[in-house]
Amino acid sequence: MFKIKLDIYKLGLQWFGSLLFILLIGISVHAQQDAQYTQYMYNTVSVNPGYAGSRGQISIAALHRSQWVGLDGAPVTQTLNIHSPIGYRGLGLGFSIVNDKIGPTSETNFDVDFSYTVWTSTEGRLSFGLKASANLLDVRFSELNQYGPDQTLQQDIDNKLSPNIGAGIYYHTNHFYAGLSVPRFLETSHFQESSLSTAKEQMNFYFITGYVWDLNPFLKFKPTLLSKVVQGAPLQVDLSANFMFNEKFIVGAAYRWDAAFSGMAGFNISKKFLIGIAYDRETTELGNAAFNDGSFEVIFRYDFIHTKENLKSPRFF
Repeated sequence: MFKIKLDIYKLGLQWFGSLLFILLIGISVHAQQDAQYTQYMYNTVSVNPGYAGSRGQISIAALHRSQWVGLDGAPVTQTLNIHSPIGYRGLGLGFSIVNDKIGPTSETNFDVDFSYTVWTSTEGRLSFGLKASANLLDVRFSELNQYGPDQTLQQDIDNKLSPNIGAGIYYHTNHFYAGLSVPRFLETSHFQESSLSTAKEQMNFYFITGYVWDLNPFLKFKPTLLSKVVQGAPLQVDLSANFMFNEKFIVGAAYRWDAAFSGMAGFNISKKFLIGIAYDRETTELGNAAFNDGSFEVIFRYDFIHTKENLKSPRFF
């Protein structure tokens, strides 16, 4: 069975599109799930608009992910986001750009996040978030290596623009957080009459949570969980555990259910600037293939801190 599957992957390697073409021939194509992150704990605003402004100052982050390195057409993702509280009435505002490519498909999302936060206790805060987004979709059927070309798949989907809306709730204290969100509600279909093909967006449901334990004055421990549910795909559950030493060095590991193990490391260059890296190794048959060198991810985050009181310690999230 493994040899048969491996032969299929190798056949698709000449342009990942060969395998995709087999799917496309079935007339309807569902868009891939939302972009996947191993360091989701530093990139929460991408999946939950309620997070916008929760860090207490202007925060900007940039992330790059290369998945299944060595496989032609494998997913590559870049994100850039900035968010901040507005005034003193619990309002938050953010802006994000997410570019996600896989095979001949490219999606770019431009998101605006708005949040409103209420105090529920001396430490607890509950935020309600709304996300407005515009999606640009490209599907280059013409770039597929078609074995026996099909004339119905010659017309590309070119820069199809579609609006969307999403929402989320996010609760946090100094040591705990949890959130529920659906970044995009509208299941927009992009139909090309000339190619008889359809690309359809799917709703992604997220639950995220984490807790920070102060093991001693110099060591903190934070387990986290992210789960994602989308119709037509297996349940995704990401479990991670990170240790922070002296509020400077971060090391940890993660497990994506039935998919991958990950190693993570981070360094707080200063109270304002964080750099983090992650490496994933697949536990599926794809991970054993010679052409798959794993997945790599790097993130940079900068907080514009004006006073020490602005940033509560630790800001693991």
